[in-house]
This record gives sequence, C-alpha cells and structure tokens, in this order.
Amino acid sequence: MDKKEKSTQVFQVQCPCCQAMLWIDPVTQEVMKFDRAKKEKGSLDSLLIKEKKRRKGFERKFEATAELQKERQKKAKEQFEKALTNFEKDE
Repeated sequence: MDKKEKSTQVFQVQCPCCQAMLWIDPVTQEVMKFDRAKKEKGSLDSLLIKEKKRRKGFERKFEATAELQKERQKKAKEQFEKALTNFEKDE
C-alpha cells in the first residue's frame, strides 16, 4: 500500500455513548455511514420487575420527603416556641 491508499481507508469506530458503529472518511473527516446498536428486547417478566423496582424507588423517595417535611415542621415549631418564650421574658 502506498501513502495515498492509506489516507483513503475508512475508519470504523464504535460510539462510546450509543454503541453505534460509525464509518469515517479520514480525508474529509465526515461520517460516511452509521449503524445503530441493536437493543435487546426484554421479556415481559423483566419489564414487570423493572417497573416494580421503579415504583418502590418512588415510594421510598416520597416517604423520605414526607419524613423530612415532618422534621422541618417540628424544628420550625420548636424555634417559634423558643422565640415566643424569649419575647415573653423580654416584656
């Protein structure tokens, strides 16, 4: 092979993000062709398991948010009562 043939060879690269195969022209640096990665189709059982996990995650997040809100309200109530007692002492 001479230098001219080497420079016109097309590079084949796999995209790290979407796993698609890209064919790139080294001279123009353009994508000449691409093939999308084939997604594996899961079974209905695996889909149901994923959905259950997702729902449990939402439930945990909701419970954690509700607990955090209760703690905030309790802390605000304590601070209000403390400020009220300090105000009454000053008068």
